[in-house]
Amino acid sequence: MEDKKFAILIDTDNISFKYISAIMDEMTRHGVVTYRRAYGDWTSTHAKGWKTKLVENSITPMQQFSNTVGKNATDSTLIIDAMDILYTGNVDGFCIVSSDGDFTRLAIRLRESGMVVVGMGEEKTPRSFRTACSQFTVLENLIDEDEEELAPEDAQGSSKASSAKESGSSSKGGKGKKSSSAGGGNDKESTSISKEVIESAIINIITENENKDKETGLGEIGSRLVNKYPDFDVRNYGYSLLSRFLEEIPSLDLVKNNTRITVALKDNIETESEIIDYIKSVVSDKGKKGIRVGELSNNVHQRYVRFKPKNYGYSQFTKFLQAIPGLEIYGDVNEKKVRFAIHE
Repeated sequence: MEDKKFAILIDTDNISFKYISAIMDEMTRHGVVTYRRAYGDWTSTHAKGWKTKLVENSITPMQQFSNTVGKNATDSTLIIDAMDILYTGNVDGFCIVSSDGDFTRLAIRLRESGMVVVGMGEEKTPRSFRTACSQFTVLENLIDEDEEELAPEDAQGSSKASSAKESGSSSKGGKGKKSSSAGGGNDKESTSISKEVIESAIINIITENENKDKETGLGEIGSRLVNKYPDFDVRNYGYSLLSRFLEEIPSLDLVKNNTRITVALKDNIETESEIIDYIKSVVSDKGKKGIRVGELSNNVHQRYVRFKPKNYGYSQFTKFLQAIPGLEIYGDVNEKKVRFAIHE
Protein backbone atom coordinates (compact mmCIF):
# COMPACT_ATOMS: atom_id res chain seq x y z
CA MET A 1 0.00 0.00 0.00
CA GLU A 2 1.32 3.43 -0.96
CA ASP A 3 2.41 5.71 1.88
CA LYS A 4 0.23 8.73 2.62
CA LYS A 5 1.60 12.10 1.58
CA PHE A 6 1.82 14.87 4.19
CA ALA A 7 2.51 18.59 4.21
CA ILE A 8 4.37 19.70 7.33
CA LEU A 9 3.83 23.34 8.31
CA ILE A 10 5.83 24.70 11.24
CA ASP A 11 5.05 27.80 13.29
CA THR A 12 8.55 28.78 14.41
CA ASP A 13 7.22 31.57 16.64
CA ASN A 14 5.85 28.95 19.02
CA ILE A 15 8.24 26.01 18.61
CA SER A 16 11.91 25.55 19.51
CA PHE A 17 14.29 24.43 16.75
CA LYS A 18 15.66 21.71 19.07
CA TYR A 19 12.65 19.54 18.19
CA ILE A 20 12.97 19.60 14.42
CA SER A 21 14.96 16.37 13.98
CA ALA A 22 12.58 14.50 16.28
CA ILE A 23 9.59 15.95 14.41
CA MET A 24 10.87 14.68 11.07
CA ASP A 25 11.61 11.26 12.56
CA GLU A 26 8.13 11.08 14.08
CA MET A 27 6.51 11.85 10.72
CA THR A 28 8.07 8.74 9.17
CA ARG A 29 5.48 6.80 11.21
CA HIS A 30 2.67 8.49 9.32
CA GLY A 31 3.89 8.61 5.74
CA VAL A 32 5.99 10.62 3.29
CA VAL A 33 6.50 14.36 3.82
CA THR A 34 6.24 16.21 0.50
CA TYR A 35 5.73 19.86 1.51
CA ARG A 36 8.16 21.10 4.19
CA ARG A 37 7.66 24.70 5.23
CA ALA A 38 8.59 26.76 8.27
CA TYR A 39 7.03 30.15 8.93
CA GLY A 40 8.68 33.06 10.72
CA ASP A 41 10.45 36.38 10.44
CA TRP A 42 13.90 35.25 9.31
CA THR A 43 15.33 38.77 9.66
CA SER A 44 14.83 38.50 13.43
CA THR A 45 17.72 37.49 15.70
CA HIS A 46 15.39 34.97 17.34
CA ALA A 47 15.35 32.93 14.11
CA LYS A 48 19.12 32.44 13.99
CA GLY A 49 19.02 29.00 15.61
CA TRP A 50 16.50 27.75 13.05
CA LYS A 51 18.54 28.46 9.93
CA THR A 52 20.98 25.55 10.20
CA LYS A 53 18.13 23.16 11.06
CA LEU A 54 16.15 24.22 8.00
CA VAL A 55 19.07 23.44 5.67
CA GLU A 56 19.79 20.10 7.34
CA ASN A 57 16.18 18.94 6.94
CA SER A 58 15.41 20.47 3.52
CA ILE A 59 12.70 22.72 4.94
CA THR A 60 11.66 25.80 2.97
CA PRO A 61 11.67 29.00 5.06
CA MET A 62 8.58 31.12 4.48
CA GLN A 63 9.29 34.77 5.26
CA GLN A 64 6.71 36.79 7.15
CA PHE A 65 7.66 40.18 8.55
CA SER A 66 6.30 41.16 11.94
CA ASN A 67 4.19 44.09 10.79
CA THR A 68 2.64 44.70 14.18
CA VAL A 69 4.46 44.42 17.51
CA GLY A 70 2.98 41.74 19.73
CA LYS A 71 1.06 40.03 16.89
CA ASN A 72 1.95 36.61 15.50
CA ALA A 73 2.25 37.40 11.81
CA THR A 74 2.97 33.81 10.77
CA ASP A 75 -0.51 32.50 11.62
CA SER A 76 -2.37 33.93 8.64
CA THR A 77 0.40 33.01 6.19
CA LEU A 78 0.47 29.41 7.40
CA ILE A 79 -3.32 29.13 7.23
CA ILE A 80 -3.46 30.55 3.68
CA ASP A 81 -0.74 28.14 2.51
CA ALA A 82 -2.53 25.20 4.15
CA MET A 83 -5.72 25.96 2.23
CA ASP A 84 -3.79 26.43 -1.03
CA ILE A 85 -2.12 23.03 -0.55
CA LEU A 86 -5.47 21.45 0.34
CA TYR A 87 -7.01 22.56 -2.96
CA THR A 88 -4.12 21.14 -5.00
CA GLY A 89 -5.21 17.65 -3.98
CA ASN A 90 -1.58 16.56 -3.77
CA VAL A 91 -1.58 15.45 -0.11
CA ASP A 92 -3.49 13.06 2.14
CA GLY A 93 -2.82 14.93 5.34
CA PHE A 94 -1.17 17.79 7.20
CA CYS A 95 1.21 18.05 10.13
CA ILE A 96 0.75 21.35 11.93
CA VAL A 97 3.56 22.06 14.35
CA SER A 98 2.60 24.75 16.84
CA SER A 99 1.66 25.28 20.48
CA ASP A 100 -0.84 27.96 19.48
CA GLY A 101 -4.53 27.28 19.98
CA ASP A 102 -5.33 29.70 17.12
CA PHE A 103 -4.83 26.82 14.68
CA THR A 104 -7.79 24.91 16.12
CA ARG A 105 -10.19 26.08 13.42
CA LEU A 106 -7.68 25.25 10.68
CA ALA A 107 -7.34 21.68 11.98
CA ILE A 108 -11.12 21.28 12.08
CA ARG A 109 -11.48 22.64 8.54
CA LEU A 110 -8.83 20.29 7.15
CA ARG A 111 -10.44 17.28 8.81
CA GLU A 112 -13.82 18.30 7.38
CA SER A 113 -12.16 18.03 3.97
CA GLY A 114 -11.12 14.45 4.69
CA MET A 115 -7.53 15.22 5.61
CA VAL A 116 -5.56 13.43 8.33
CA VAL A 117 -4.29 16.14 10.68
CA VAL A 118 -1.28 15.35 12.84
CA GLY A 119 -0.68 18.01 15.47
CA MET A 120 2.58 18.52 17.33
CA GLY A 121 3.23 21.04 20.07
CA GLU A 122 4.74 21.60 23.47
CA GLU A 123 3.01 20.64 26.71
CA LYS A 124 1.45 24.11 26.97
CA THR A 125 -0.66 23.49 23.83
CA PRO A 126 -4.37 24.09 24.59
CA ARG A 127 -6.69 21.09 24.51
CA SER A 128 -8.83 22.80 21.87
CA PHE A 129 -6.06 22.38 19.29
CA ARG A 130 -5.08 18.92 20.54
CA THR A 131 -8.56 17.45 20.16
CA ALA A 132 -9.15 19.14 16.80
CA CYS A 133 -6.34 17.00 15.32
CA SER A 134 -6.63 13.38 14.19
CA GLN A 135 -3.62 12.69 16.41
CA PHE A 136 -1.54 14.95 18.62
CA THR A 137 2.01 14.43 19.91
CA VAL A 138 3.64 16.32 22.77
CA LEU A 139 7.09 17.37 21.56
CA GLU A 140 8.78 16.99 24.95
CA ASN A 141 8.10 13.26 24.63
CA LEU A 142 10.19 13.01 21.48
CA ILE A 143 13.56 13.91 23.00
CA ASP A 144 15.46 12.81 26.07
CA GLU A 145 15.01 14.96 29.17
CA ASP A 146 18.74 15.68 29.35
CA GLU A 147 18.98 16.66 25.68
CA GLU A 148 19.74 20.38 25.65
CA GLU A 149 20.25 22.13 22.33
CA LEU A 150 18.82 25.53 23.14
CA ALA A 151 20.90 28.57 22.26
CA PRO A 152 20.43 32.22 23.29
CA GLU A 153 19.31 33.03 19.75
CA ASP A 154 16.48 30.49 19.81
CA ALA A 155 13.03 31.23 18.43
CA GLN A 156 10.83 33.75 20.19
CA GLY A 157 8.69 31.16 21.94
CA SER A 158 11.72 29.41 23.40
CA SER A 159 13.32 32.69 24.48
CA LYS A 160 10.24 33.36 26.55
CA ALA A 161 10.57 29.91 28.06
CA SER A 162 14.20 30.61 28.95
CA SER A 163 13.21 33.88 30.61
CA ALA A 164 10.61 32.04 32.63
CA LYS A 165 13.20 29.51 33.70
CA GLU A 166 15.60 32.23 34.85
CA SER A 167 12.83 33.80 36.92
CA GLY A 168 12.36 30.53 38.79
CA SER A 169 9.62 28.77 36.83
CA SER A 170 9.97 26.03 34.25
CA SER A 171 8.32 26.09 30.84
CA LYS A 172 7.81 22.34 31.06
CA GLY A 173 4.85 21.06 32.99
CA GLY A 174 6.25 17.58 33.56
CA LYS A 175 8.33 18.73 36.54
CA GLY A 176 5.27 19.65 38.53
CA LYS A 177 5.76 23.41 38.07
CA LYS A 178 3.22 25.51 36.27
CA SER A 179 4.29 27.92 33.57
CA SER A 180 3.67 31.54 34.32
CA SER A 181 3.05 32.49 30.69
CA ALA A 182 -0.37 33.95 30.06
CA GLY A 183 -0.96 31.97 26.88
CA GLY A 184 -2.13 28.82 28.62
CA GLY A 185 0.81 27.48 30.61
CA ASN A 186 -0.83 24.31 31.83
CA ASP A 187 1.30 21.58 33.32
CA LYS A 188 1.26 18.01 32.06
CA GLU A 189 -1.12 16.92 34.81
CA SER A 190 -3.79 19.34 33.62
CA THR A 191 -3.41 18.79 29.86
CA SER A 192 -3.03 15.01 29.61
CA ILE A 193 -5.98 12.64 29.95
CA SER A 194 -5.97 11.05 33.41
CA LYS A 195 -5.14 7.34 33.69
CA GLU A 196 -8.51 6.77 35.36
CA VAL A 197 -10.32 8.11 32.29
CA ILE A 198 -8.16 5.96 30.01
CA GLU A 199 -8.84 2.89 32.17
CA SER A 200 -12.58 3.50 31.99
CA ALA A 201 -12.43 3.85 28.19
CA ILE A 202 -10.48 0.57 27.88
CA ILE A 203 -12.97 -1.25 30.10
CA ASN A 204 -15.78 -0.03 27.83
CA ILE A 205 -13.92 -1.30 24.74
CA ILE A 206 -13.32 -4.74 26.27
CA THR A 207 -16.89 -5.03 27.58
CA GLU A 208 -18.28 -4.07 24.16
CA ASN A 209 -16.16 -6.76 22.50
CA GLU A 210 -17.14 -9.35 25.11
CA ASN A 211 -20.78 -8.71 24.27
CA LYS A 212 -19.88 -9.67 20.69
CA ASP A 213 -17.90 -12.70 21.93
CA LYS A 214 -14.76 -11.09 20.54
CA GLU A 215 -11.25 -10.77 21.95
CA THR A 216 -9.65 -7.35 22.33
CA GLY A 217 -6.22 -7.01 20.75
CA LEU A 218 -3.50 -4.65 21.91
CA GLY A 219 -3.53 -2.88 18.55
CA GLU A 220 -7.27 -2.25 18.75
CA ILE A 221 -6.88 -0.68 22.19
CA GLY A 222 -4.20 1.67 20.89
CA SER A 223 -6.04 2.76 17.75
CA ARG A 224 -9.40 3.26 19.46
CA LEU A 225 -7.85 5.33 22.26
CA VAL A 226 -6.18 7.61 19.70
CA ASN A 227 -9.47 7.92 17.80
CA LYS A 228 -11.21 9.01 21.00
CA TYR A 229 -8.37 11.06 22.51
CA PRO A 230 -6.14 12.42 19.68
CA ASP A 231 -3.41 13.44 22.15
CA PHE A 232 -3.24 10.04 23.85
CA ASP A 233 0.38 8.90 23.94
CA VAL A 234 1.87 6.49 26.49
CA ARG A 235 4.96 8.70 26.58
CA ASN A 236 2.81 11.29 28.37
CA TYR A 237 2.75 8.89 31.33
CA GLY A 238 6.41 7.92 31.27
CA TYR A 239 6.15 4.72 29.20
CA SER A 240 7.58 3.80 25.82
CA LEU A 241 5.34 0.77 25.17
CA LEU A 242 1.55 0.56 25.25
CA SER A 243 1.79 -2.97 26.66
CA ARG A 244 3.88 -1.77 29.61
CA PHE A 245 1.40 1.05 30.24
CA LEU A 246 -1.54 -1.40 30.29
CA GLU A 247 0.28 -3.81 32.59
CA GLU A 248 0.32 -1.09 35.25
CA ILE A 249 -3.49 -0.71 35.17
CA PRO A 250 -4.81 -2.93 38.01
CA SER A 251 -8.08 -3.94 36.34
CA LEU A 252 -6.47 -5.26 33.14
CA ASP A 253 -4.81 -8.53 32.17
CA LEU A 254 -2.47 -8.92 29.18
CA VAL A 255 -2.51 -12.38 27.61
CA LYS A 256 0.36 -13.27 25.28
CA ASN A 257 -0.19 -15.96 22.65
CA ASN A 258 2.87 -16.26 20.42
CA THR A 259 3.14 -12.82 18.78
CA ARG A 260 -0.42 -11.74 19.55
CA ILE A 261 -1.31 -9.84 22.72
CA THR A 262 -4.90 -9.57 23.90
CA VAL A 263 -6.27 -7.44 26.73
CA ALA A 264 -8.92 -8.68 29.15
CA LEU A 265 -10.47 -7.65 32.44
CA LYS A 266 -8.92 -9.26 35.50
CA ASP A 267 -11.05 -11.55 37.58
CA ASN A 268 -12.50 -9.25 40.20
CA ILE A 269 -11.20 -9.61 43.74
CA GLU A 270 -14.79 -9.48 44.92
CA THR A 271 -17.16 -11.97 43.31
CA GLU A 272 -20.51 -10.82 41.99
CA SER A 273 -22.32 -12.99 44.52
CA GLU A 274 -20.37 -11.38 47.39
CA ILE A 275 -21.45 -7.91 46.30
CA ILE A 276 -25.06 -9.03 45.82
CA ASP A 277 -25.12 -10.52 49.32
CA TYR A 278 -23.85 -7.21 50.73
CA ILE A 279 -26.50 -5.24 48.84
CA LYS A 280 -29.24 -7.54 50.09
CA SER A 281 -28.09 -7.16 53.69
CA VAL A 282 -28.07 -3.35 53.45
CA VAL A 283 -31.52 -3.24 51.85
CA SER A 284 -32.86 -5.70 54.42
CA ASP A 285 -31.65 -3.52 57.30
CA LYS A 286 -33.61 -0.58 55.90
CA GLY A 287 -36.90 -2.48 56.01
CA LYS A 288 -40.01 -1.60 54.01
CA LYS A 289 -38.97 2.03 53.45
CA GLY A 290 -35.91 0.88 51.53
CA ILE A 291 -32.83 2.95 50.75
CA ARG A 292 -32.09 5.59 48.14
CA VAL A 293 -30.29 4.16 45.12
CA GLY A 294 -27.64 6.89 45.31
CA GLU A 295 -26.93 6.14 48.98
CA LEU A 296 -26.72 2.42 48.30
CA SER A 297 -24.34 3.07 45.42
CA ASN A 298 -22.07 5.10 47.69
CA ASN A 299 -22.05 2.30 50.28
CA VAL A 300 -21.12 -0.31 47.70
CA HIS A 301 -18.34 1.82 46.19
CA GLN A 302 -16.89 2.60 49.60
CA ARG A 303 -16.78 -1.09 50.54
CA TYR A 304 -15.66 -2.33 47.11
CA VAL A 305 -13.46 0.44 45.75
CA ARG A 306 -12.94 -1.17 42.34
CA PHE A 307 -16.60 -2.01 41.81
CA LYS A 308 -17.96 -0.93 38.43
CA PRO A 309 -21.28 -2.18 37.03
CA LYS A 310 -19.72 -2.42 33.57
CA ASN A 311 -17.32 -5.07 34.85
CA TYR A 312 -20.37 -7.27 35.40
CA GLY A 313 -22.11 -6.49 32.13
CA TYR A 314 -24.40 -3.64 33.22
CA SER A 315 -24.35 -0.09 31.94
CA GLN A 316 -25.66 1.44 35.19
CA PHE A 317 -25.86 0.62 38.90
CA THR A 318 -29.66 0.67 38.64
CA LYS A 319 -29.52 -2.06 35.98
CA PHE A 320 -27.28 -4.11 38.27
CA LEU A 321 -29.88 -3.80 41.06
CA GLN A 322 -32.76 -4.73 38.77
CA ALA A 323 -31.05 -8.03 37.99
CA ILE A 324 -30.96 -9.05 41.67
CA PRO A 325 -33.93 -11.36 42.45
CA GLY A 326 -36.30 -10.10 45.13
CA LEU A 327 -35.41 -6.40 44.86
CA GLU A 328 -37.62 -3.70 43.43
CA ILE A 329 -36.92 -0.07 42.56
CA TYR A 330 -39.63 2.47 43.23
CA GLY A 331 -40.15 6.21 43.63
CA ASP A 332 -39.91 9.13 41.20
CA VAL A 333 -37.08 9.92 38.84
CA ASN A 334 -35.42 12.37 41.22
CA GLU A 335 -35.33 10.00 44.21
CA LYS A 336 -35.41 6.34 43.33
CA LYS A 337 -35.33 3.83 46.17
CA VAL A 338 -34.71 0.12 46.37
CA ARG A 339 -36.32 -2.42 48.73
CA PHE A 340 -37.33 -6.03 48.84
CA ALA A 341 -40.46 -6.61 46.80
CA ILE A 342 -43.61 -6.49 48.93
CA HIS A 343 -46.01 -9.34 48.22
CA GLU A 344 -49.57 -8.68 49.22
